[in-house]
Amino acid sequence: MSKIKIKNFGPIKEGYQDNDGWIDIKKVTLFIGNQGSGKSTVAKLISTFLWMEKALTRGDYKTKDFTAYNRFRTTYCAYHRIDKYFFDLQGKDSSEIEFKGSSFYFKYSNENLSIKEVDNKLNYSLPQIMYVPAERNFIANVKTSKVLKLTSDSLVEFVTEFDNAKNEIKSPIILPINDNVYVEYQQLNDIVYLKGNDYKIQLKEASSGFQSIVPLYLVSWFLANSVKKQSEISSNMSSEEIERFRRGVEEIWANENFTEEQRRLALSVLSSRFNKTVFINIVEEPEQNLFPASQRGMLFSLLAFNNMNNGNKLIVTTHSPYLINYLTIAIKANALKDKIKTEKHRKILNEIVPLESTVNAGDIVIYELSEKNGSIRKLGNYQGIPSDKNFLNQYIGESNQLFDSLLEIEEEL
Repeated sequence: MSKIKIKNFGPIKEGYQDNDGWIDIKKVTLFIGNQGSGKSTVAKLISTFLWMEKALTRGDYKTKDFTAYNRFRTTYCAYHRIDKYFFDLQGKDSSEIEFKGSSFYFKYSNENLSIKEVDNKLNYSLPQIMYVPAERNFIANVKTSKVLKLTSDSLVEFVTEFDNAKNEIKSPIILPINDNVYVEYQQLNDIVYLKGNDYKIQLKEASSGFQSIVPLYLVSWFLANSVKKQSEISSNMSSEEIERFRRGVEEIWANENFTEEQRRLALSVLSSRFNKTVFINIVEEPEQNLFPASQRGMLFSLLAFNNMNNGNKLIVTTHSPYLINYLTIAIKANALKDKIKTEKHRKILNEIVPLESTVNAGDIVIYELSEKNGSIRKLGNYQGIPSDKNFLNQYIGESNQLFDSLLEIEEEL
């Protein structure tokens, strides 16, 4: 299991105090907290290290490509625009970051990155890593990469996979929200349509909730199924193919006319011959602009995609208490699933939580981040069910208390 340790990086100061500071990255990992608490910061660091580990394991890059000339900070952290997070107000870099993966161990301290191979490298599963940024609803109205790049490079990469997903749509795809809403794609004019019982509109004309969920759902659907197909095919390469691959990598690095972006694209194309066997889906605010019932449908679909392969992982940043509550339902449903003996009860359970969306309690971890002191704590649980004593639910309780106070005033009038 991969894990990460963070201290003095952007909004994260104290970091996680238990488990010697190590944050476990389980099959389903959630980060909750206020704005500016560092949820996306952790997710972006995880995404960066996972990509670096993949690039090193596959042979796209060498360790010096990350350790020399502060490239880890100036190039690879800049991809997610977290390169300035290393410095405090006095301009001092006191960041301490460690990442333990399946094949490599990374440690950043004293303004230097060190990289070591780990013993169980042979157990490494090549991942398809997708970072789904919160800005995804821009895609419905803006398509040019020049404009999209004003937001982040990760959004540009997400748009690439969105285009790939659209081209895979051969027939209408039903969305996991509302009733009988389908996505259709007209490839000739590059138009995404939403179709209901009595309407058909372009995605750019739809509500903000649809503009948020359609790209998220389609990309997750496309990559989960793509990885599932690839994992069923032998991914081993012959020694001759490996040697050709290494020569190809050397030629790409030797080409001085390539920009960093062109080199990365060329390496990606060259490396595509390796079959990916796990899908790591990192999603910022999946609840964005969605009604609570729609958040449930969206979450259950992401869990179903995550369950398609054993090694898949779903990493989520969220402000929504509903997601935590719906996750507890998925955990409870999983506990009941194996106990059910009749088709009647199995059907009832499936209507509450799709059976493919249930989750084992041991596969989930939730971390709560504080913007006040930059600390991180793990949310407790009771018999595997996440505790309701968390930051998000506290505010629901606080609103009830405020209303009770108003009622008390009313009684005294």
